[in-house]
Amino acid sequence: MSGISRITPVLTVEAIEPCLPFWVDRLGFEKTTEVPHGDRLGFVILTRDGTEVMLQTRATVAADIPALADTPTKGTILFIEVASADAIEAALAGIEHVIPRRKTFYGADEIVVREPAGNIVIFAEFAKT
Repeated sequence: MSGISRITPVLTVEAIEPCLPFWVDRLGFEKTTEVPHGDRLGFVILTRDGTEVMLQTRATVAADIPALADTPTKGTILFIEVASADAIEAALAGIEHVIPRRKTFYGADEIVVREPAGNIVIFAEFAKT
């Protein structure tokens, strides 16, 4: 068995366009790939600092893999390690936190928000050792 070289989350969303300000404008991701679906976006790849996240609409999932069309999606939780929780908090000013910023038992300074498609995103800064 060969090694795993990368894991990229694919967030299934109703519409991509409402999610882009969160990822691109606030967090500085760049849209590197986009695939239209009708008159809207159906799929995008967003990258920043070697990190990647993909957004795909439920309609394109149904068109591409019909067997997944009726799979209930409860949402995803992304855990993203960051260099500065303060910088993330500034970038997300005005975005409602799911829980107040906290220090965890495992040593992280965490900010937990819900992105526009309803997925939970946890940004965690660990103390430099």
